[in-house]
Amino acid sequence: MASERRSTAAFFDIDQTLVRGASSYHLARELYWHDFFSFRDIAFAFRQSLLYLLLGEDPNRIDKIVRRALRAMKGHSVAEVMAIGADFVTDLYDERLFAGTVNILRQHQALGHEVWLVSATPQEVTGLLAQRVGATGSLGTQVATTDDGVYLEELRTPLMHGDAKARAVKQLAAERNIDLAASWAYSDSKSALPLLSLVGHPVAINPDTALREHAKAHGWPIADFRGGIRFLHTRSARRSAYLAGGVWVATTLLRRFPRR
Repeated sequence: MASERRSTAAFFDIDQTLVRGASSYHLARELYWHDFFSFRDIAFAFRQSLLYLLLGEDPNRIDKIVRRALRAMKGHSVAEVMAIGADFVTDLYDERLFAGTVNILRQHQALGHEVWLVSATPQEVTGLLAQRVGATGSLGTQVATTDDGVYLEELRTPLMHGDAKARAVKQLAAERNIDLAASWAYSDSKSALPLLSLVGHPVAINPDTALREHAKAHGWPIADFRGGIRFLHTRSARRSAYLAGGVWVATTLLRRFPRR
């Protein structure tokens, strides 16, 4: 009996890979308007977002963000966050997505590949964004809840970051019969090296300095879509998707796939 055909997948990080900036700040700003956070909380989130853009990821800053966010989420319901998240994700899609990265995502979809978003962002948000871009699904951080759907001040799963991100993708691949050697992964940060090293086709998108140097040393493709303001809702965004993303896809990505 012939063995079951294995799937090919593309795994996309969210912050600075698919979405411009840190989604934690964008989410905190939205929750602030719904009385989840105080002004001091939003100022803290803004500062962390700025440091992320300037200096890249830092484990200590990430831990501070997580602990502060858990305190704010405690006592609120999942249904409440999902309702807020729907508007939040629409804003991200209209204003904050990198057109070039979206073009790459669309190319994978056109080739029949599974597309997964993998991020430390809460699962409720990654799931909504995955639906918005038409991805197969998402892997995000899960916050613990009571039986009736109220958030607790603790995580149900490890933070979807670093090694945890790679372990989750490896488990998903086993469950869905995904061939990781034939699959792709996209990220901006060296913290994603465990995931990038797991697949046959790692790609650095808008990379921080450490990931850029690693990618160069290992011959990984690099794409940078940060030049200029290119959001999907503008007329120029559709053109930039071909200039920044489409040309890169045609010359770097598609030539790696076998002809049918």
